[in-house]
Amino acid sequence: MIELALIRHGPTEWNEQRRIQGLTDIPLSANGRAVVKSWKLPVEFHGFRLIAGPLVRAMETARILIGEPQPEPRLTEMNWGEWEGLSSNELNRRFPRAVKESERLGLNFRRPGGESPRDVQIRLAPWLASLNEPTVAVSHQGVINAVYALAVGWDMIGKPPLRLIDGAAHLFVVNDEGTPHIRRLNIPLKEAAP
Repeated sequence: MIELALIRHGPTEWNEQRRIQGLTDIPLSANGRAVVKSWKLPVEFHGFRLIAGPLVRAMETARILIGEPQPEPRLTEMNWGEWEGLSSNELNRRFPRAVKESERLGLNFRRPGGESPRDVQIRLAPWLASLNEPTVAVSHQGVINAVYALAVGWDMIGKPPLRLIDGAAHLFVVNDEGTPHIRRLNIPLKEAAP
């Protein structure tokens, strides 16, 4: 069993505007950089290999928090297709049927022109199976949710068994077949000492 700590990137302007950013390569906002600078990686993760999704917000978060990460393309955010860049209000106004369909299909709902959470799980499967050393991965909400759903058998219909918070690490153990299991969730990234 290999330990895997997943951390979501810090805030961007689109996060602050509550827009879906997916593959759009948005950097951290000034506020986002300040937030990440206040984080401190728990001691238990020191010495873990550091990787990050290739989008600038994940790479920048990793650099501020820990150091230079190795990029891992499979950790890129879910492709939201035609929903990319929309706010919740715009999404509900432009795609009301699709929003209802996403609630009904959960894990299997593929955004128009994009991916489903199950597609993300399929993309992640070979990477999870290849893990061979304790790893901290800075990634995205869609990726973290896909791993979490795989670990708990959640079909993404309705609320998750436990809400994952930002500004936290989520620790999984991954077996030789690449199946993740929860070790601990919502581990705070404590503020750095002044």
